[in-house]
Amino acid sequence: MDVSEELEQLSRDGSHYSLSTGILPSLGARSNPRVQLSRFIISPYDRRYRIWETFLVALVIYTAWVSPFEFGFLKQPERPLSICDYVVNGFFAMDIVLTFFLAYFDKTSYILVDDRKKIAWKYATSWLALDIITTIPTELARKISPVPFQSYGFFNMLRLWRLRRVSALFSRLEKDRNYNYFWVRSAKITCVTLFAVHSAGCFFYLTAARYHDPQSTWIRAALGDNFLEQSIWRRYVTSIYWSFTTLTTVGYGDLHPVNTTEMGFYIFYMFFNLGLTAYLIGNMTNLVVPGTSRTRRFRDTIQAASSFAQRNNLPDRLRDQMLAHLRLKFRTDSEGLLHEETLDSLPRGIRSSISHYLFYSLVDKVYLFRGVSKGLLFQLVSEMKAEYYPPNEDVILQNEAPTDFYILVTGAVDLLAMNNGVEQAVWEAETGDLCGEIGVLCHRPQLFTVRTKRLSQLLRLNRHAFLNIVRGNVGDGTIIMNNLLQHLRELRDPITEGVLLETEKMVARGKKDLLFPISHGIARVTISCPEKEGVARRLVRLPNSLQALLENGAKIFDISLAKVMSKDGAEIDDIEVIRDGDHLILAKVMSKDGAEIDDIEVIILYLPLTQCKGLARKTRDFYLFGFCANKYPYNFITSLVQSTNSLHWGNYTQNMIENRRERRSVKSQSCTEYD
Repeated sequence: MDVSEELEQLSRDGSHYSLSTGILPSLGARSNPRVQLSRFIISPYDRRYRIWETFLVALVIYTAWVSPFEFGFLKQPERPLSICDYVVNGFFAMDIVLTFFLAYFDKTSYILVDDRKKIAWKYATSWLALDIITTIPTELARKISPVPFQSYGFFNMLRLWRLRRVSALFSRLEKDRNYNYFWVRSAKITCVTLFAVHSAGCFFYLTAARYHDPQSTWIRAALGDNFLEQSIWRRYVTSIYWSFTTLTTVGYGDLHPVNTTEMGFYIFYMFFNLGLTAYLIGNMTNLVVPGTSRTRRFRDTIQAASSFAQRNNLPDRLRDQMLAHLRLKFRTDSEGLLHEETLDSLPRGIRSSISHYLFYSLVDKVYLFRGVSKGLLFQLVSEMKAEYYPPNEDVILQNEAPTDFYILVTGAVDLLAMNNGVEQAVWEAETGDLCGEIGVLCHRPQLFTVRTKRLSQLLRLNRHAFLNIVRGNVGDGTIIMNNLLQHLRELRDPITEGVLLETEKMVARGKKDLLFPISHGIARVTISCPEKEGVARRLVRLPNSLQALLENGAKIFDISLAKVMSKDGAEIDDIEVIRDGDHLILAKVMSKDGAEIDDIEVIILYLPLTQCKGLARKTRDFYLFGFCANKYPYNFITSLVQSTNSLHWGNYTQNMIENRRERRSVKSQSCTEYD
């Protein structure tokens, strides 16, 4: 099996997306290495090997109980326990063999090593000796051990080395989302406590049972002179009782050390209890404090808000709104409804998928987004933030700046307007209705106060985020504006009628301060020139001025151009009225008889200098000062003025035409007749 496949199988923890263990690629790695392990080599992340490890942990728990018990209470082996010991040791001997075929993770190179020689050397120089010693049968160990160490059960204490497997198991379970962390941690603390109590009770009984004077022991004082003849169960329970009372420091004095050996062990055990108690208290504190600290922060916040309201003499209504909002926020955080910190820590793709799953079906039915593309809806949903509001809380205030608008998910809100100093309800919004969209779309202060009637959930969309998304989808922006205008027409409300008329006028004038001003770096227009029929129409980006558009057209069609007209022949004198996708016609300057004029000196030939007050030339911009108009035929002068883009002419009195240096466009100005 491929290593990466094994990693995926093992690390899923019941999910196709979870990766709690395994090898992470280094920073900058171009790909994950897919190393095929050598034949007969076992991956430490293989699912079957993990099952084997879990089975061994169960055997370790048995070892943790039986080893101190045999060491403290048994002088000779008993058949049932001996058989169990042989079986358990056999399984651990099998694990030793498997370890020689188990790939290991090299922490220096961060790769799985599957070379058999390296595996054997790694194991031989680490835990092989201890693993072999702990699997030797007890009878054989007593024969080969020195005389002082031939006591039954002494060699069994070495098997507690296997407890390292339990620690690794708990570490893995603490990171497994399928198990509650509180209960896993509590189980670990309980196991540590029980093992400490069990071991201490066995050792304390051992000090009495093997003391040279049985009459001067603690257990003799508790059970009598014949304590060795009593059942092993009674002696074991008495020892555990003494161990528990000592650990919990609630000893009643009925059991106490008698001889110096027992006193010495008792002193050592008390020192050990100091560390164990600190460990237990510290772990339990870490488990309990997070919940209580959350409540304490909430109480401190409530107290601070109350003090602020009292110190600044705020009205009762504002104070109640503050406190109600804080209580609701604490409740939503406690119940897991809103976890902003958790969501913010997730990648944007996951956050977008969550928002899409929760809110897309609702947003798709909102009137404002009827007919827009699914891509735009997906982007908008990703930017929305869910918020809860308690009853009678102001979401939007009348005449405030339009920074956000809202979609009602659940609950109900009233839209209120001031009339002669009195708030009046205009209408009640229901699920799927919008609040505050008119102010955002029309760039004006909010028309209404939005106040909740009961507990409500709303989706908030920031104005700047909304505009940035829609400006990248010009076609959808037009649909949204049309939906808004249609909605305003259907409302037939006196307050919104003025907004409707003003908005329609602005749309008709092409004002640049509407919701979707044209972006000249993004808009594209089609240009054509009737005089150049052989040159195909061109699709170009719309520049920032008409002069730049004419210059670009002159380069494309190789002709002098002076006018920009719409497809239906209307002359365009403002770049702002042009929209994305428009078809523009570029016209050139011509004389009366249709000849192309590309130099001012050609016109000067028709005007004797003695007849003119003044005529100047600056590149292709005309500066025409007042001249004696009655010296020339009316038709000639009309043709001349038309060639210079004049809009008004008649009765031998012309409008003086000049070019604005900053806009470089011709416009009229009156002058007196010169005689």
